[in-house]
Amino acid sequence: MSEPPPDHYSYAVYADPAMAERFHGMRFSGPIGRLLAETQERVIADFLSPVLGRSILDVGTGTGRAAIALAQRGAVVTAIDASAEMLAVARRRAEEAHVAVTFAREDAHRLPFDDGSFDAVVCLRVLMHTPDWKRSLSELCRVSRGRVVFDYPALCSAALVQSLARRLAYAAGARVEAYRVFTDASVRSALAANGFRLAGQHRQFVLPIALHKRLNSEGMTRRIERALTQAGLNALLGSPVTVAAERCAS
Repeated sequence: MSEPPPDHYSYAVYADPAMAERFHGMRFSGPIGRLLAETQERVIADFLSPVLGRSILDVGTGTGRAAIALAQRGAVVTAIDASAEMLAVARRRAEEAHVAVTFAREDAHRLPFDDGSFDAVVCLRVLMHTPDWKRSLSELCRVSRGRVVFDYPALCSAALVQSLARRLAYAAGARVEAYRVFTDASVRSALAANGFRLAGQHRQFVLPIALHKRLNSEGMTRRIERALTQAGLNALLGSPVTVAAERCAS
């Protein structure tokens, strides 16, 4: 397999110390950012239950949000990222939260762990950016004894419009995160190729996250999304999608 290009935006953008410092606030500050974080932390904990005492690998940990949340619930967490700058922030945040997490600089395309090294593997907001998502997913599956939890923006969602706009801008030379979107079928196929099957799924928002952040009201967001869910739209258009996959019985 060819190595991922070191100048790919998924490496370059997060090698910026200023980006690392503001990353958590950009994603998870304000009422909608907190709602995003709290909902996904709850979903992940449910997918991995029981968490207490389990060995969990967080791939692409960024500034450590999922790793810290899992450690607070009693998991034995190892967290990796390709960005030394993001890891520096993650270590500081773990210290401030008074939790023990083992951090290391590694790449999602080539995990330095033996097969089945962890009870479970978590990977959030990574496959949408990584140069070779199938190779990365294969590595997640390889090192997990049981479950893999990851997320992705759905092709059949509002994320498609932003993804297309960003990819066009990136092709024109702009410095943007030109993420990809996924079909559910492509995800299931890649899991099956690695001996895993879908065990659970959670879809978050029908309307774009950027729109909810502009509204800046958790109450309004909850009411709007509840109405759209009751109309059956979340099952069709909800994104991002967080999934739990489990190893098939041999």
